[in-house]
Amino acid sequence: MKRSFSPGAWLKDRQLNFLLAVNVLVVLVATFLSHGQFVSLDNLQSMGGQLPELGLLALGIMLSMISGNGGIDLSGVGLANLSGMIAALVVPKVVSGDDQPGLYTALFCVIVIAMGFVGGLLNGIVIARLRLTPILCTLGTQLLFTGIAVVLSNGASVHVDYVEPLSDIGNGTVFQVPISFCIFIAAVLLLGWIAKRSPFGLRLYLMGTNPKAAFYAGIPRDRMLIATYTMCGVLAALAGLISVTHTLSAKWDYGNSYLLIAILIAVMGGVNPAGGYGRIVCVFFAATVLQFLASLFNLLGVSQFFGDCAWGFLLLLSLAFAGEARVRSMFGFGAPWRRSAGSGGNSVRTD
Repeated sequence: MKRSFSPGAWLKDRQLNFLLAVNVLVVLVATFLSHGQFVSLDNLQSMGGQLPELGLLALGIMLSMISGNGGIDLSGVGLANLSGMIAALVVPKVVSGDDQPGLYTALFCVIVIAMGFVGGLLNGIVIARLRLTPILCTLGTQLLFTGIAVVLSNGASVHVDYVEPLSDIGNGTVFQVPISFCIFIAAVLLLGWIAKRSPFGLRLYLMGTNPKAAFYAGIPRDRMLIATYTMCGVLAALAGLISVTHTLSAKWDYGNSYLLIAILIAVMGGVNPAGGYGRIVCVFFAATVLQFLASLFNLLGVSQFFGDCAWGFLLLLSLAFAGEARVRSMFGFGAPWRRSAGSGGNSVRTD
């Protein structure tokens, strides 16, 4: 098996080229229509602070899709809200934010990430051990996580005490760059390395591409699924940490529309819902396109309903631009990888 890392492969990727072109076009048009306000420091920081929540959820959707078998994680938003809520309820009873702000912040982050880990682990174990369809399993756990959050909060918003180090995660900057955006970029780079350089990444793509070949290659399907959905849970928890520190509150129904938008980002980024293909760089630029458009519509006072229409049109346009072969692969009518002539193995592309 081999992986392609040549720069030429990047130039030949129509999906990536399309997303780059659309990003540049939207920035130019937005700058012109807003008379330069779009590229002001305040607006750039605002976009950088808003992007990570959706971007992290989209990365989790991407990982679950790549794993194959109709994989998709629908529980991300519910798990994100529950993680932030439990930390908001537990930490003030253990540590005083006024007396020990550093310890308060560290414990808050640990609890949020731990809850994401446990929730993702639960998804992975149920999907792998009970052989449940991922979409049905994660739909069930989404309702479970949301239900627990409603019970814990009685349906009300849970206030988070203002602690400067904690608030800085969602609102602070470092060298004028939002800290939340730095967290998102770190997650993108780490997942990119895992997908391209680690044995786990190769096995994940192969398992999504050809489950039978992966089985005969000795790839442990159950352990791979558990690890993949655990990573999805941690990404969701990171999104929850950013949202709760940005608003200083946790609510069970926060970001209800985020799930569909995250799926839109993943599919518009060229991720194959049938499994085996997805590029993190494309998902990143798909997320920036939607964020740029949302910011532009906000500056121009355009209705969000028009924004939804524009995003749907952009999705259809990106699918068409990706080419018939990719579209057919996405919906299960053909395989994006074929056995090379004279080759005894499969060629897997993960760059």
